[in-house]
Amino acid sequence: MGSNKRGLSLPRRSVSGTAGAALLAASGAIHLDLYLTGYRTIPAIGWLFLLQVIAAFALAVAMGVVSLWPKALVGAEFTLAAASGALFGLATLGGYLLSLRVGLFGFTEVRTTAGVVAGIIDVAIFAALAVAIGSGPLSLGPPRSISARRAVPVIAAVSVIALVLLAVDVASPKTQPTAAANGKATLQERIIGGQMVLTDAAGRTLYSFAPDSPTRSVCYGSCAAYWPPVTGAPTAAAGITGKIGTIKRTDGTAQLTYDGHPLYTYIGDNAPGQDNGNKINLNGGLWLVVPVSAG
Repeated sequence: MGSNKRGLSLPRRSVSGTAGAALLAASGAIHLDLYLTGYRTIPAIGWLFLLQVIAAFALAVAMGVVSLWPKALVGAEFTLAAASGALFGLATLGGYLLSLRVGLFGFTEVRTTAGVVAGIIDVAIFAALAVAIGSGPLSLGPPRSISARRAVPVIAAVSVIALVLLAVDVASPKTQPTAAANGKATLQERIIGGQMVLTDAAGRTLYSFAPDSPTRSVCYGSCAAYWPPVTGAPTAAAGITGKIGTIKRTDGTAQLTYDGHPLYTYIGDNAPGQDNGNKINLNGGLWLVVPVSAG
């Protein structure tokens, strides 16, 4: 162990481990905020977010303890905690990229500031804790062991690859066509989940957003990326007896309404007949399928 003239030492792996613990706590805090503000209502994803929060804080505490406990710095406790945290960072990033690219358990993620920040933190978690493992119980300064010097390029390469994958998927997340095909938005009915609900011409379930009013949509930006508004010239199949109308969005497009509810699809519905967005409290309010008025 390296020390100064007063006999004090500050092992490199302790610094890296403490940084990793702080980053784990930051990741847990971001996911906790997302969980509490809506993700908890998403089937399967809500439980995964809760598990992520618990694991992140548990690993942060573990890393904090072993990073400040000198005897653990040379033992298996530190290596186990750091390796678990590093793999956790990569696994969390992998789940986010998967949800951006193809969707996960019926939920498709879109690009958000919180998601991008969390992804960068996940890479930093891996880098900090991998450096802590590779450095060994050495004092501050350039790595002096051959294994430590060899580890740095590998850690850097993995971190760069992870950041590139994050940048690519954030720049081109999965998108879904809007519900206005060829300038028309034909409303139809379909039994989904035991009730007759409104769908578009392709059979995709349509939703209403609780904070909307009959004359105004409040779903824009990332909200509209999750919930594409139904636009176009309204037509209705036989049996659709509710009042159909339109409202003007801020970009000038006409959004369809049904019985006073502006209509949306949901990017998490990957096939006709799905209602993965039903009863989700996300983007500031509750989303519900639109029941068809009885004829």
